[in-house]
Amino acid sequence: MYDYLIVGAGMFGATFARLAKDAGKRCLVIDKRPHIAGNCFTDSVEGINVHVYGPHIFHCNDQRIWQFLNRFTVFNNFRNAPVAMHGGKAYSLPFNMYTFNQMWGVTSPSEAMAKIESQKLVLDRPPENLEEQALTLVGRDIYEKLIRDYTKKQWQKDPKDLPASIIKRLPVRFTWDNNYFNDSYQGIPEAGYSKMFEAMLEGTEVKLNVDYFADRAACNAKAKRVIFTGKIDEFFDYRFGELEYRTLEFQTEIMPIENYQGNAVINYTEADVPWTRIIEHKHFEPGNKSKSTIVTREIPAAWSKDKIPYYPIGDARNMKIYEQYSELAEHEQGVLFGGRLSEYKYYDMHQVIGSAMALAKREFAAAQSGTSKVSTLV
Repeated sequence: MYDYLIVGAGMFGATFARLAKDAGKRCLVIDKRPHIAGNCFTDSVEGINVHVYGPHIFHCNDQRIWQFLNRFTVFNNFRNAPVAMHGGKAYSLPFNMYTFNQMWGVTSPSEAMAKIESQKLVLDRPPENLEEQALTLVGRDIYEKLIRDYTKKQWQKDPKDLPASIIKRLPVRFTWDNNYFNDSYQGIPEAGYSKMFEAMLEGTEVKLNVDYFADRAACNAKAKRVIFTGKIDEFFDYRFGELEYRTLEFQTEIMPIENYQGNAVINYTEADVPWTRIIEHKHFEPGNKSKSTIVTREIPAAWSKDKIPYYPIGDARNMKIYEQYSELAEHEQGVLFGGRLSEYKYYDMHQVIGSAMALAKREFAAAQSGTSKVSTLV
C-alpha cells in the first residue's frame, strides 16, 4: 500500500512526489505517456535538447522555488527575446523601445508614449475582451499588426470572444530592454527538462504507459490517497460537458545547417501564415556546437478531447463548467486535485510548483493532525 498514487508525471506530480518522499512518504507515480515530464519533456536529438511539446523557459521571482529546482539541475543563462514577423519586417518582443522604433521610427520614450496615447481605445469601464484590452494598452497599429491575427490563429477564436485577462500577460516597456521576462531567476536546464525530472523522481516508483481511467478502481486501491493532475472534466466523466483547451500540432525538421533563423523563437503574426511561431531549439542552449539544427513549426489545431490539452480557455462559458467540477472535487473522498488541468488555470511552471508545494504543506500537516481531507482548489 502506497501513501499516495500520483496520476501524472508532469510538473505538479513530480514536485508533489519529491516533497512526499522528502517527508518519508511512499508514492507511486503513473502516467499514460511513455515518458515522464509531461509537456516539459525534452528529447536529445543531434546533440540538441528538443522541446517536444513546445518551448518551456523557466522564470520566477520566488527564491524558494528556484532553490528547489536547483537541487535537480543546473540552469543555463538563456534569456527569451522573441521576434515577430509581419509583412517581411521583424519586430522585437515584448513591446519595448525597439518595437516602437521599428513600428514608427520613434527614438524616445516620450515619442512612443505619445504615439500610443493617440491610438488608444478609451473606455469608461474595464475592457470586456482581449481586443478591448489590447487597444487600451497599445493602440491600433500594434494591435492590428502584431496581436489581432496572431491571437486568432493561436486561440482559434476572435479576440472579441476571448477574456481580457489573456493579454495582460504581455509586457509593455518604454525601455530598450527586449528580455521577455523581468524575473530575477531565468533559464533552461542545461541537460534538458527530462533529466531534471529524472532527478526529481529518483527513488520514487514510476510506471509509464498506464491509463488511470482504464481501471480506476484498481489504481485507487494501490494507495491511501490519490493526487490527480489530469483533466478534471475527464475525472468526472464529462458530467457537465467538456472544458475547452488550446491545442497544437508540431512539424519538426532536422536541417543539415548550423543556423536557420538566428533566434530561438520567431512569431508569425499574419493570418495567411498557418503557424504561429517557429522554434529553433539549439538557440535555447547558448554555445551549442551541433553542426545540425532542429526547427519546429507550431500550428494551432481545433480542440477535441482526444487532443493534448495545452492552455485552458478561461472564458465565461468554460469557467461556469469548471466551477461545477470544482464543487464535485471538493467533496471527492480520498482524491486531491492539482495542476493546470485539474485546476483549469493558465499556470506558468513556477506557479504549478508553488501550487504543489502549497498542497504538500497542507496535506502533510493535515496528516499529522488526523484531518482526512485537504483541497487544492483555491
